[in-house]
Amino acid sequence: MTLLILGLATFLGIHSIRIFADGFRNAQVAKLGLDGWKAVYAIVSIAGFVLIVYGYGEARLTPVAIWSPPLWTRHLAALLTVPAFILLAAAYVPGTRIKRAVGHPMVAGVKVWAFAHLIANGTLADVLLFGSFLAWAILDYVSARRRDRAAGTKYVTGSITRDLAAVVVGLAAWTAFAFWLHIWLIGVRPFGG
Repeated sequence: MTLLILGLATFLGIHSIRIFADGFRNAQVAKLGLDGWKAVYAIVSIAGFVLIVYGYGEARLTPVAIWSPPLWTRHLAALLTVPAFILLAAAYVPGTRIKRAVGHPMVAGVKVWAFAHLIANGTLADVLLFGSFLAWAILDYVSARRRDRAAGTKYVTGSITRDLAAVVVGLAAWTAFAFWLHIWLIGVRPFGG
């Protein structure tokens, strides 16, 4: 559990600098250059992610149950992850109406993903992992939208085909992950056994 907590603190800590210490970030960009800052950011993020994966895997070996979610929450979680994947895809397809409406679709997708997994899993490690990501995503979303308003950011949209591309890519990624990759990478089959 210690490695999971350390990983979450590291990963979410570096991802929270714009929320709590934007001035520090700006000073580091000025000092290291944008590419230098991105390199530090990437290294710390990867280290935190590795600790999260390893720590969560270790914590799952000796689970501490907090509650036993009913079976229907697994179905709800599977359904909720569909828009999470579409939002994630919309973050990378430029000019979508989804991005114009949501502002930060990746962070919104993380919120939906974390909430979905939090309601369907009841161990201490699950609450720490998904609860931390949900809390971070809520704070980050509010902070990012506030920065957008202060900067007068407007998201330009292209044709509807961009939104269709985000939906198709999101659905394809969800299908691949739900039916094949989740069991292979996480060890849990979202549908059944």
